[in-house]
Formats: sequence, structure tokens, C-alpha cells
Amino acid sequence: MTDTARRTDGAAGTAGVVGAGVMGVGVTQCLVTAGYTVVTVDTDPAALATAPRRLRDGLRLHRLLNPGASASAGADGSPSAAQPSSRVRWSDRLPDLADASFVVECARENPAVKEGVFRELDALCPPRTVLASCTSAIPVAGLAAVTGRADRVLGMHFMNPAPLKDTVEVITTPATSEETLDRALALLGSLGKRGVVVSDAPGFVSNRVLMLTVNEAAAVVGAGTAEAAQVDDIFQSCFGHPMGPLATADLIGLDTVLDSLDVLRQYTGDDRFQPCPLLVRLVGEGRTGRKSGAGFHDYRTSATRRSTT
Repeated sequence: MTDTARRTDGAAGTAGVVGAGVMGVGVTQCLVTAGYTVVTVDTDPAALATAPRRLRDGLRLHRLLNPGASASAGADGSPSAAQPSSRVRWSDRLPDLADASFVVECARENPAVKEGVFRELDALCPPRTVLASCTSAIPVAGLAAVTGRADRVLGMHFMNPAPLKDTVEVITTPATSEETLDRALALLGSLGKRGVVVSDAPGFVSNRVLMLTVNEAAAVVGAGTAEAAQVDDIFQSCFGHPMGPLATADLIGLDTVLDSLDVLRQYTGDDRFQPCPLLVRLVGEGRTGRKSGAGFHDYRTSATRRSTT
């Protein structure tokens, strides 16, 4: 038993999540399903207002997909008296994470925002607390540099939807200690997930490659070469991808894709990451993907989805 986070069997400490958006609620669900007690913080009242319902919806889906699993099992597989959703404390105050022994930050993909969160967490949390960022593209070393515990900072890039993905991209900096990496991998293991460890760089492996693919796929649609459905069909039918790049972008959230491209361009200086006009237009129109009901594809009806042209 490690002190990674508080579990229903009484281990010391509490797991913390910063952000009650799509990823924050997803990571919270992973933790409570495994039996952890969690404090999830977001300063956006709208996000906090809908987070409990979104968590309950996610837990309901988990039970449907895993009918043989106990929704209230502890992290060690033992029964727990409390339902998973009751193990979450929702808050709008970062100081409520002062007792956390492991925090996963899922704030907006903006360097200044994330650096501010890490500065405050560093001042609030005990020295042994591990601070992990679920950043999509921001180099983790820059986040570690604003703290006094660079050895206890790393990246844990959960993919969306976090509860359905069994692999997490784990990013270490030259300062990340072996103990910190071991604790992160142990936490993931207790969630039933596997960590693939890579070195720090803008976009790491996943989004250094994926964001270019999404941007080029969007440019193809914008140029009129094909519709979004055709682009995704080619990737699925010809290359065997479970989901095409534009449907993947819709799942991630086009606003997050746009932020990630901006971050990658900023940190690499590579103009290939300049967001294509169609992507910028869709985000400007509020078509941010599944979470808004429409992106490259339309999700607002149960009928055949209409592609953006």
C-alpha cells in the first residue's frame, strides 16, 4: 500500500483533481471507480454545477459496460459502503487540495493558466505531494520550473474518454525522480491502466503527431477535396484506425485542439502547427465537437450525422 492517495481502506492522503471539465471529470471518475477519495476543484461555477451530473452519467455508463464489476469496489477490490460519486468533494478553492498527496491538473491548455495552478499547488501541498499535469502539449519542464519540487512533477496525459482508455502517456523531465515515476505508475496500475513513459517535449509523442494529422485533415475538408465523413472513412477503412482524425478531434474538443496547435507552434516555432481556417471558424461558431453537439460532424440528432463541408 502506498501513500499515493486516500482509498476506502484508509491509506493516508487524498487524491486531487484540478478542473471539472471533460478531462477533469473523466479522471475523477477513474479515481473514484477504483475506490479513491477525491477533491476536484474548479473556479468556473458552470463547470462545477454540471460536474456531479456528468460524473453520475459516466458512472452509469461504466456499470453498463462492466456489468460484472462492482461500482462501489475499493481500490483493492474490496466492497465499499459508499457509492463512487459520494467519494468526491467538489470545490471552487485550490486550498482544499492542501492535504492531497497526489494531484492531477486538468486545467485549460494554456501555459500561463497551468503555471499559475502549479505555483499555487506548490505553495499549498505537502512536500511529498506529486503534481501531475494532464497537459496535451505544454512541455512539463516549464511547469516544474515554477515550483520548488521539480523532482515531484511529471505529465500524465490521459486520453479522452479517460475511463475508457487503458493506457496513459506519462511524461518525465530530467528532474523527475524515480520515486515520483514509481508512484505515478502505481496509481495508474490501481486504476487498471498502463503508463507508457516518454521524455518531455512539445506535444510529447501523441499530440506532436496527432495535431498535425488533425490540422491537415481539416485543411483537406476546407479545400473541398473531401467531406469530413470521407476523410474519416479512409482512415478507418484503409488504415484500420478505430476512429478517423476528425471524429477524434470532435471527441477531444476542437477548442482544445486549437489551443494545442497554438501551444505547439509557440514552443516549436514550426508553422505547420498554424491552425487551418476551417478549424478556427468552427471554434469561433461554437462548434467544438461532441460536447457542443457539433464539430466536424453533427451529433445533435440520432439520425445520420451530417459532415461539415
